[in-house]
Formats: sequence, C-alpha cells, structure tokens
Amino acid sequence: MNAVIPNPAKRAADGGAAALPAAGPWRIRADRGLAPVADTLRALLAPHLGERLLPGDASPAHGSKIVLTLDAADVPLGRTVGVAPTGAAEPADEAYGLTVTAEGITCRSRTPQGVFRAATTAAQLLLTTPPDGLLDAQELSDAPRYAWRGLMIDPARCFVSPEEVRRVIDLAALYKLNVLHLHLTDNEGWRMELPSTPSLTGHQDAAGERHFYTVDEYRELQTYAAQRHVTIVPEIDLPGHCAALRTALPELPPAPAPDGLAGRFPFVPPLDLTDADTHAAVAAVLADVCALTEGPFVHIGGDEAIGITDACFVASVRELRNLVRKFGKRPVAWQESARAGIGPEDIAQFWVDVPMMDLPDTAEELAGRPELVATGLTMEVVGALKTFFAPSDHDVERILAGGARLLLSPQSHLYLDRRYAPEVTPAAQAEDAARLGFPHYRPRSVEHTASWDPASYGIPDERVAGVEATLFGETLRGLDDLATLLLPRLGSVAEAAWSGRAPEWSEYRTRIARHARLWNERGLAHLAAQDVPWQ
Repeated sequence: MNAVIPNPAKRAADGGAAALPAAGPWRIRADRGLAPVADTLRALLAPHLGERLLPGDASPAHGSKIVLTLDAADVPLGRTVGVAPTGAAEPADEAYGLTVTAEGITCRSRTPQGVFRAATTAAQLLLTTPPDGLLDAQELSDAPRYAWRGLMIDPARCFVSPEEVRRVIDLAALYKLNVLHLHLTDNEGWRMELPSTPSLTGHQDAAGERHFYTVDEYRELQTYAAQRHVTIVPEIDLPGHCAALRTALPELPPAPAPDGLAGRFPFVPPLDLTDADTHAAVAAVLADVCALTEGPFVHIGGDEAIGITDACFVASVRELRNLVRKFGKRPVAWQESARAGIGPEDIAQFWVDVPMMDLPDTAEELAGRPELVATGLTMEVVGALKTFFAPSDHDVERILAGGARLLLSPQSHLYLDRRYAPEVTPAAQAEDAARLGFPHYRPRSVEHTASWDPASYGIPDERVAGVEATLFGETLRGLDDLATLLLPRLGSVAEAAWSGRAPEWSEYRTRIARHARLWNERGLAHLAAQDVPWQ
C-alpha cells in the first residue's frame, strides 16, 4: 500500500509487472531545463539515502533511476482554484503523472512545478518504504485543488534560526505546501532587520545571541524556498500587536481608545496611522519589507487591535494596505481587516468566529473546563472576549460582499498551536504535551484535525484564495516543540489543501503512521499519538 500524502487522486497498479526494490542505489536523471529540480530532489533525499544516492555523474547502467521529464503524456488537467502565491494571474499547472516500473520511477508534468510535485511523491514512496521493501509497479496522477497551500510559523514569539526555517521549508515542500508565512513581528519580538529602522533589532538576549534575520539571511531563505517552489510571505502585524515596535520607537502616541476601555483590561495601545510621525515610521518599515521581499505578497496583520476606536482602526488598516500597494506588493490581512472595507483585490485570512472559540456560557460550564480554569479565566473575561470577537461572526459575509478572497485558516482545526487530547497522548510525552499549545483551546485528537473539510463553510470555490495552517509560538521553546505540534497533524492539512476534501480517517491513519520514519531521519520530533497505528 502507498503511504503518499497527499494521496494521489488516481492510482493504477500493474500487478503483472515486477516490483522495484527500494534499496537502490538511486540516480536522478533530468530533462534539459530540469536540472534545478533534480538538484533540489537530491538535497531532499540526501539525509535519507546517504550513499544509496549516487552522484549526478554516476554510470547510467548503475542503480535504479528517478527520471524527471517535461512530458504531458497521461498527465490530467486539474481544476485548481484560488490565488497563485507567485503572483501569476492564473494558478500554476502543477498536475503530474508518475510511473513505477522495475527500472525506476518516472516523474512527468507540463511544468517544472508539476515535475517537482511528482518528485516529492517519488521521495515519499521511497522514504516510507523500508530499504529492504519493494515498490509496486503502478501509475499515479494528481493535481491540486487549491493554488495557495500554506503554513504559518511564529518566529516573533519563539525565534526559529535560519537553518531551522530551512528544515521547515523542506518539510512543507515534501507535503506539497507552497507558502511559508512568517509571523515576523508581535508584542514579543521583531525578527527582521530593516535598514531604515535599525533600533527594531539593535539588541541581543542575555546570552548575547541575535534573534532576528539579517537582510542577507532573509534573502537567502527566500532563495532556498523558491528552489522548492515555496513562496515566503512576511507578516508585519499592525496596528495592534505592536509592543516590540513601541519599544524601539517609544515616542509614537497611542491610538485613541474607545470610551470606558482604559484601565479595565491590559493591552498594548495600537498604532494610529493618522498620526504623522507614526505614519512616517510605518511607511519606512513597509518600504523596507516590500523592497526585501521577492514574492508578491506582504501580510499586514490587522487582527486583535484591542484598544482602538473603530474609526482609527478603519483609517489605519486602509493606510497599511495603501502603503503596501504603493511599494509594489499585494496586501494580505487577517479577517478583521474587512471591517475597514474590502475589495476584489484583497485577501482576508479567515481564522475565527465566536462559536469557534468554544467559550463557556455559564460558570458551571467554565468549572467543567480545567484547561480554562487553570489559566485563571473568569466569566467577566469570557464575556469581554465574546463582546470583542462578536463582529467576527459577520466577517465572512463582509468579505464575500466586498468581492474579496478568503484564505481558510479556521482556529477550530487549522490552528496547530492546540494541545493534543490527553486520551491520545502517550505517557512518555504527557509532560511536554501538557506544556505545548495555547491553553484557551480545547485539546483535540489527531483525528479531529484530519476531519476538517474545506467545503464545510459553503464558500464558492472562486472566492477561496487557498488553505493555510498556523502555528503560533506562545508556548514553544525551540524547533522540537514546533515540530511536535506540527507532526503528525500537518499531513492531513496538506492533504485537504491539495485535494479539497478531508481524508478518510480509517485509511489516512495507516498512511500517516508510515511517515514517522521520514521525520525521524530528518531529526524532527513528533507526537506518537495513540489514535495513529505507528509502524
């Protein structure tokens, strides 16, 4: 049985043909023009195959082969919808075909992107098969449903080194994700060096370590991602979530606050872009970010701007969009940005409504939620949260009415900073599992994440930009923590984003079970969840 994720739409086994030994050795051959794809595939396979991966100049007669070819024979035309993260007017043709014979694996497509997607399928076939196992002779073909298939990570709260980001990019590429959204700024930190505003990163931690990406490192990460057909989307989260910026620029005035809010709940005053000095500072920041970003999109945040009047929020979000467009990029923002008006060129990232927050309605219900009681949550705070987030219940309507696109990231299933349910957590990992994940979210199983269906909201295909999982870093201490929350849950998100539907759990769980070997060989931690039959 294949363990490929996302599962190819079509598979035809050739039961009469000889199987292909997984042991190799393996050599990669590529059509003219596909040398970059071959080089990237070699880099992805090297940690696993070692000396079983032959150099490019190895004898053609030696070993099994992986052939990469721009050949459209038997490659289906897929119906891909959404926004191309490369900025192209139409989604890329990523449809592919793959053939396994006794001689090797052939990866076919009409485009280099499609050949690369086929190559990651070939890699998974190899890496989820024991070295002494056999690959069945077969034909596979597939094409993506959504053009934007993303993962957001949060270096602002838990810094991820450039080398660790590269490891995340590799993981994303192996599962056919094509966007890495970097949440680079928040109250806890500012992680991107900007020539115009050196004070944002002009410090070190107590150990003398630098926790930000230099200009050169940011450029190198974008190049590395592009080689794997992944686009980096930076996020500068404004006008709220701005404590790190305020620390660097303490002279900026607070945005005007709604009557009666001051002193009731703690919050960092948002920025007021109608103030001339604030506007100039933010304009300098966004000019640098846009100039340094090779991809077409810059995320401006727009979420949870607690302590700002409606009028100031509207004016500030509109000006953030205007600045990004002025500097040659296309803005993306969280769904709250729709309250500042929204149009067909906008992309809004849908993440929350009040029912999705799963908050108690009574003191008795609160008492029955130990994960909430442990945080000190009171019914007064619950009421304030429901009031603050009440407009979110109508954000999707606003976005659709304005003609914009929705990037689907619902907190209920695609926020991977959610604790694992105790009943699926192995005893050996119980302590870490209890520590990891945002404490206000109800703990859930791996099956819960895999049950998510992108079509469940009834949003027309032509209005969906794509799908993106998020992993905020409030409780993370390093890459092992990040990987533990990602894995094994990332696989089902990748499959839903690629296929447009939830995997069938009883079948999917046997496929994801075979991926532990792949993660282990890449040095990535994972939760050995007990609702998966690990092999």
